[in-house]
Amino acid sequence: MINKEGIKQILPHREPFLLFDELTELVDGKRAVGIKYVSEDEYYFKGHFPGQPVMPGVLIIESLAQVGGMIALSMPKFKGKIAFLVGIEKAKFRRMVVPGDKLVLKVELGKFKRGFGYGDGKAYVDGELACEARISFAIR
Repeated sequence: MINKEGIKQILPHREPFLLFDELTELVDGKRAVGIKYVSEDEYYFKGHFPGQPVMPGVLIIESLAQVGGMIALSMPKFKGKIAFLVGIEKAKFRRMVVPGDKLVLKVELGKFKRGFGYGDGKAYVDGELACEARISFAIR
């Protein structure tokens, strides 16, 4: 398991834009599982939506992208590089994510060639699919 401090050694993201809390699984170049503990103190709940907070779907996608970035950036050949999100396909939002939820972020890396690749990501709450998407990235 990798905690937030360990994540910061691989990803360049910092608060408030580091969008997951720990990595529970990392299989080199293949897949990773991250956890986001959704708290009512999250900055975005002040405006989305007051009185009925819902985690914005685009931030769930970014959370998946960051977990995917951990897969690529943990490879020795990409150490010290940055993974940029370059595409989102087949995104579906199936369940609202609200304060108190534990968001489980699973990403499997697909084809990867010349610094470009994609990952298929799924986010779950209580075993129920909340979001899925194919995320394309470039390493620079």
